[in-house]
Amino acid sequence: MADPLDFLNSRRSSRPLDLAEPGPDEAQLTRILTVAARVPDHGKLVPWRFVVLSGEGRKRMAETLAARLRAANPPEPDEKIEKERSRFASSPLIVAVVSRAGPHPKIPEWEQVLSAGAACMNLLHAANALGFGAAWLTGPFAEHRGALDALGLAPHEKIAGFVHIGTPLQKQDERDRPALSAIVTRV
Repeated sequence: MADPLDFLNSRRSSRPLDLAEPGPDEAQLTRILTVAARVPDHGKLVPWRFVVLSGEGRKRMAETLAARLRAANPPEPDEKIEKERSRFASSPLIVAVVSRAGPHPKIPEWEQVLSAGAACMNLLHAANALGFGAAWLTGPFAEHRGALDALGLAPHEKIAGFVHIGTPLQKQDERDRPALSAIVTRV
């Protein structure tokens, strides 16, 4: 078995436009979503859920989201809308991680939001472990109420991330990472 820390240390995000078919099949997607759901969840609130966008449904949703954004007042610039529409239409599979965080007498809302973020990270790791490329993004579709309505989100729900998954067309270059001396404080 490969060293899990080497695997985690080599993780890279793929550009969504560099992800091609095939995406995960149903069995692989089930494994990915199962791993995504194994995150810290204080109080067992399950403060997140998943919306899977694939196939023709993903392409239709890309057009719907773009149309909703174009109809907004004030509208987003056309280039920005087209960039987002292209990303959605080109990625073989997108999992929208929906944060359902809310007031609770014992569990801070912030912890619930972090749990949704952990689900996004586990999605990336699981997809990478199966040999797929993946990217965690937000963008204007994650903020626009009309787009959120089209995705079926309740008024209190938010997008924690759109995780794009597919077969990488190219290896991602290493990028600069912060030096530990710049980000670690000892007391």
